[in-house]
Amino acid sequence: MTTKFATSLAPIPIVPRKNTARIALFDLPEASTVLLTECFRQFGIDTIPISSVHKERLHREKFDACALPMKESVGGTIELARNSASNSRIVIYGVGGTAQDAMRFSKYCINAIFHEPLERSAVVKLIRSTRPLVLHEFRRYVRVPVMTDVAVVAADGSRLSVTSQDISTGGMSLKGTAHLEPGQLVEVSFALLTLPRIHVRGYVTWKKPNKTVGVRFDISDERRRRLKDWIGGYLEA
Repeated sequence: MTTKFATSLAPIPIVPRKNTARIALFDLPEASTVLLTECFRQFGIDTIPISSVHKERLHREKFDACALPMKESVGGTIELARNSASNSRIVIYGVGGTAQDAMRFSKYCINAIFHEPLERSAVVKLIRSTRPLVLHEFRRYVRVPVMTDVAVVAADGSRLSVTSQDISTGGMSLKGTAHLEPGQLVEVSFALLTLPRIHVRGYVTWKKPNKTVGVRFDISDERRRRLKDWIGGYLEA
């Protein structure tokens, strides 16, 4: 009887709670801040509004992501975060603007854009697709959402300048590629933060009406190893 009673009063082990991911909402209008806060909360991500006068926090404090307006004045802010030892791999969301606006900051690798006017369904959809990157929950073959300039050379020698949508060790999706068709051989070249410009062979595997195509890298191209190492380091940082 005594033994059973003592056992029932044994302390219940406390399981430490995993740290919640934090996203900085930098210099955003109040309405945008409220909507993004509500939507990120659905995915277990805390939001911290930061005004422009306190932008040094992006250098001093650790954040998993940052959302900021796509205007010329934020270039220094992105650089401030990217140059921080804690936030060099921070996920960057642009708010407003176009893909062309994001390309002005392509050397900092904008990960995704919330298009204005913000719509709850579109915001939730984008957060859902990028959530694993923010929370560091990766599948074996993760695709890293990133927007950067990509040069494409087709087998016939024609050249295209397009924009990446996401990238993995096996391939990437590209936007602005109306002239490419499935089965077409290509060579793509691009740079990503600390990764110097890399050239990789591949072929187009799919095409969508919105001028987006998928390129699968040639597994026999040894240059792909540099990309694989970079992605591994990016995810582990």
